[in-house]
Amino acid sequence: MKKVALINSVCTGSTGKIMGDIQRRANERGYETVSFFGRGNGFSDLECIKFNKNNSFYFNILYNFIFNRQGLQSKQETEFLLQKLEEFRPDIIHLHNIHGYYLNYQLLFNWINTSFKGKLIWTLHDCWAFTGHCAYFSYVNCKKWKKQCDPKCPMRHGYPYSFFIDTSQGEFELKKELFTNREDFEIVTPSNWLNELVKQSFLQNHHVQTINNGINLDVFKPYVDKDIKQKYGIPGNKNIILGVANIWEKRKGLDDFLELSRLLINENIVIILVGLSRAQKYLTKKYKNIIGIERTENVNELVKIYSLSDVFINLTKEDNYPTVNIESIACGTPVITYDTGGCKEQVISTTGYCCKKNTVEEVKDKVLEFINTDFKNRIFDNSEILSNFDANKSFDKYIKIYDRLLEK
Repeated sequence: MKKVALINSVCTGSTGKIMGDIQRRANERGYETVSFFGRGNGFSDLECIKFNKNNSFYFNILYNFIFNRQGLQSKQETEFLLQKLEEFRPDIIHLHNIHGYYLNYQLLFNWINTSFKGKLIWTLHDCWAFTGHCAYFSYVNCKKWKKQCDPKCPMRHGYPYSFFIDTSQGEFELKKELFTNREDFEIVTPSNWLNELVKQSFLQNHHVQTINNGINLDVFKPYVDKDIKQKYGIPGNKNIILGVANIWEKRKGLDDFLELSRLLINENIVIILVGLSRAQKYLTKKYKNIIGIERTENVNELVKIYSLSDVFINLTKEDNYPTVNIESIACGTPVITYDTGGCKEQVISTTGYCCKKNTVEEVKDKVLEFINTDFKNRIFDNSEILSNFDANKSFDKYIKIYDRLLEK
């Protein structure tokens, strides 16, 4: 039986769910699969192996904070992963995020470049693979990654979080050496935006193709549940605008949402923010027109919140191909988003608005326009557009790559 090993930092969140769904489809197509991950819990219905311990994860965060050597402390854990890979003997290794304080990517790629005889595919969920430090750089408009990062990294204090030492030049050279040593592996990007960046980087000699992230259209669809308003204390006479993030870090635009709430304070509008930490939820309590909801893995409840909202707002300043946009569209709720990453590949005139100026004032004007013109109830017959967001099509494209690689 053909074997596939998939590797990611987690089995949760957007990247974890994508890995798990690809694994399920591969199983259906006759592949034997194992997912290897470093943090959190695994899939209950799939074969998966956690190779990192929580104390190692926290030590890696501290080590990187001081020495700026993300993941390179995880030697013992990565050696255990390599041992398991040797035992499993996969025909294909499918990488996802190999950053995230859990994996020594130098050890992994040294083994891949010298000992692994199978095929390799790497889905890039961000820009980390071809920079000297960061996962995203558009927020600071940095272009150093195109040639050679230097010790004056403008994102040094951004993820992966470091404070004292700037190692971006050395890390850039290390990644370039490791990731270009073997040019026969495939790269997949979820957006054309990231595809174009890869072609400008030191990974440009690899074959790269775009496979958009998809969603389960049997789950994400309009669903009316009036009880959800009562559960979260949402006023019945208010127009609702919604924001959702797995982690509300700075680049996700929480500060802009707070500014937007100030601009809309005199309107008949309530803002719902889903995914807040406890501290962030406490912070938003002083804003009278914001209702904060902590992180939830309850997808059905999220669908109900998408469906009851009048407008979905995505104020992320850096992103790849955010699934929250297409989840909202699938639930019948239009999207207003900043023009960043692959957002304009998702949001068109019939499904919402992709900002031109990327300002809170522009968003406020569009929110009022959408509400006053009842944009939601005028939304298009979205069956044709939604077919492009069908996760099953995305997973099948991955299986076709697997099949093609093993035919060579």
